[in-house]
Amino acid sequence: MLDLYSTRFSSRMLLGTAGYASPDMLRQAVEASGAEIVTVSLRRESARVRTGQGFWALIEQLGRRVLPNTADCRTAKEAIATAQMARELFGTNWIKLEVIANDDTLQPELFSLVEAATELCAEGFDVLPYTTEDLSAAERLVSAGCQVLMPWGSPIGSARGLANKSALQTLRAYFPDTPLIIDAGIGVPSHAAEAMEMGYDAVLLNTAVAKAGDPVKMAKGFAKAIQAGRLAYEAGIVEPRDMASPSTPVVGTPFFKIDHA
Repeated sequence: MLDLYSTRFSSRMLLGTAGYASPDMLRQAVEASGAEIVTVSLRRESARVRTGQGFWALIEQLGRRVLPNTADCRTAKEAIATAQMARELFGTNWIKLEVIANDDTLQPELFSLVEAATELCAEGFDVLPYTTEDLSAAERLVSAGCQVLMPWGSPIGSARGLANKSALQTLRAYFPDTPLIIDAGIGVPSHAAEAMEMGYDAVLLNTAVAKAGDPVKMAKGFAKAIQAGRLAYEAGIVEPRDMASPSTPVVGTPFFKIDHA
């Protein structure tokens, strides 16, 4: 079971809701994925004028836990204001906290991220920060009160998978009891399985499913890959070796001499 802020989930897959060809395709993909948490990007204009009611109605019909997202915020002040509106609109303390630094990489702005996380945790939010694999930033986010960390695998929408595996492994080892969710950069199910095999607790996806030729099949594929990766981690993975190691021992094996005379 996945335990986030004292709430337990059977699925270890979180799914974004942006970029689908139609509302019905989004619904089918969510159902196929088995995801129990969906992320929703909150636009301040929508919160003010209550537009997009059809989309909000669809999200409610899905019956999943909604994780509002401060996507596209560029400052701590903007992210805090967006989170406060999200709490009012969705009636939840949960917030996926994003503060973006760079237009090309969409890399998190770590200084503002920590600032916003500190304020929001003090206000009673359950903050899930989108961060990098930077260890010092992770320490500050946990110290601020974040009980979950969401490091990127690689830049959002890049589909490059786990770009810095060594740093991600270090982060996992350094925070053995903190739920860690890979967020961004996952392109194919094998990327998700690899993250789970490393001991990560969950994976958040959007583009890889929404932009696939068949989002429903892709959602199913990711669900199975995440489950397989977690099972492998729990089972105990054999460490790589430099030399061969026969699976069948040769001790006691009979040898027969063939006489060609």
